[in-house]
Amino acid sequence: MKKNNLHDCVRSSLEGYFQDLDGTEPANLHDMLVKAVERPLLEVVMEQAQHNQSRAAQWLGLNRNTLRKKLLEHGLID
Repeated sequence: MKKNNLHDCVRSSLEGYFQDLDGTEPANLHDMLVKAVERPLLEVVMEQAQHNQSRAAQWLGLNRNTLRKKLLEHGLID
């Protein structure tokens, strides 16, 4: 099984998305993509950091408070 890099996977998914639109113009594409990518990114990083928010924030290059806000927004913490 060939492993594609992240760039190729995102590009392929976006090309498929535009094909599925079949000429319909998209709206809020940037926001949609950020939301689609951000949640799984946070889930995987938190798992790999053993739910240590300080470590995860450092890995992501975020302030811990910013990470906490994003985790709350995505319903990943209470």
